[in-house]
Amino acid sequence: MAESVDVVVIGSGHNGLVAAAYLARAGLTVEVLERNPVAGGAVASEELTEPGFVHDTFSSWHPLFKLSAAYAELGSELSAWGLRYCETPELTTANVRGDGAVVLAHRDPRQTSEGFDSRDREAYVAEIDSFGATIPTVGQLLGVELFSGDAAKLTVKLARQLGRRRGLGFTADVLSSARGWFETRFQGGEVADLYAPWSLHTGLPPDSAGSGFQVLAIAGSLHAVGMPVVQGGAGNFVHAFERMIDEHGGRVSTGVEVERILTRGRRATGVIAGDRELHARRAVIANTTPTQLYGRLLDADAAPPEAVEQGRRFRFSPRAGAQIHVALKEPLRWRDSRLDAVPVVHLSDGLGSVSLACAQAAAGLLPAQPTIVVGQPTVVDPSRAPPGAGVMWIQLQQVPYAPTGDAAGEIDAGEGTWTPELERAFAERVLSRLEAHVENWPAARGEIAVLSPVELERRNPNLVRGDIYAGDCELGQSYLWRPLPGYGTHATPVEGLYQCGASTYPGPGLNAASGRIVALRVIARGGRLARAAQLLRVRR
Repeated sequence: MAESVDVVVIGSGHNGLVAAAYLARAGLTVEVLERNPVAGGAVASEELTEPGFVHDTFSSWHPLFKLSAAYAELGSELSAWGLRYCETPELTTANVRGDGAVVLAHRDPRQTSEGFDSRDREAYVAEIDSFGATIPTVGQLLGVELFSGDAAKLTVKLARQLGRRRGLGFTADVLSSARGWFETRFQGGEVADLYAPWSLHTGLPPDSAGSGFQVLAIAGSLHAVGMPVVQGGAGNFVHAFERMIDEHGGRVSTGVEVERILTRGRRATGVIAGDRELHARRAVIANTTPTQLYGRLLDADAAPPEAVEQGRRFRFSPRAGAQIHVALKEPLRWRDSRLDAVPVVHLSDGLGSVSLACAQAAAGLLPAQPTIVVGQPTVVDPSRAPPGAGVMWIQLQQVPYAPTGDAAGEIDAGEGTWTPELERAFAERVLSRLEAHVENWPAARGEIAVLSPVELERRNPNLVRGDIYAGDCELGQSYLWRPLPGYGTHATPVEGLYQCGASTYPGPGLNAASGRIVALRVIARGGRLARAAQLLRVRR
């Protein structure tokens, strides 16, 4: 027997939850359908290694969400439903080179600059100040539909703020690479050492167009809000949204996989999920990749052929991601004791090292010296481990999905698949790098859990080929051209069907923007229809 709601949301990634929260608060009946046993998509926490040790699976750090319009509008209610953030008081991130040289970032930009070459200190502060002057308007642009009147007004506002010459320079900066930013702004190597690894967190190598502006945005974000984590694990972020949605009459259903989106003509009318037929009076929102949306969920003739073809061509990164989670018998004691209090430490030899490992991974090789992201969440939130212990969250963003060889010539990659033996061998390569920098390594090491690119994809179908950003972030598939070059909007060519998530503008990261954009659009469209209906009744 068919059921009906106002809006069906496919997938409970954070953008799906954000959309559902806005819709439910607006009085619409909404149901989120999630194929996994628990909601959250790439936001989750679990005891992966040993009992009592809570690890954030996938994402962990929430500076972008803390800066988002969604948090500004929903934060107080989310707090009432249990969302608490543990804040970073002083140090935010650092990089350690192989020779032990350390560069630190503080919440204060000027204090950060004191660790740079004296020739670069004022230049760095000036860059952050200049970015800070434009970020309110830029931030608003990242939170609206680009093909909209709001975006046009904000673009005009930004152009007036900058003027013609500065505006042209700003546009060039937006399109520049991180390497270009480092090499044209700074004379010493410390800024590049500190932030070159952060280009990977944008989904781009440091030599790719567009990575420079995004790295600068990350630097500004870290100065603004630090590296907050959810108290007790990222799963509590999801639980707060579930409670909010439920409180406003919505529903999050888990263990339910959507098999097909129902259409009538070129309009989405609902979904088939197992033995359920769920009709949507207002809209269907798909928190999925274009490959899933146009290749599996929609019938072949439900969308224009050019949209189906563009969905098929949606590209995923040539590099995959992987994670290593470690239960720590005691907190890490770094040889440079300042690192004991740093939430995220990169192990990297700087710009060239990051670029080389990206190229090796893209070529199908296990990098000889991958950039290692060492997360120390228990530095910020001790509740995630038993007293006196800790957890370590290691992210790797330069690994091949199907390894064909080893750049170092030490590991047998086998037949191009991630076997348990290959996972262990590569994990040991990564973990052995800690010994040169951590006094109590490997003594502090407890049980480990490795999540290979194949395992990440199995856990979350949006992470195709282990792409943790749900789609290549190169310039030709970003901004106006995301998710599709001919349909760079969250409204699909199927009426009443919307798309949100990392595969859509403004892209990956826990920014909540696409979920909010779609929800507000559905609410506004409903309001116009309601006003039109009221006018018709009056005229009659």
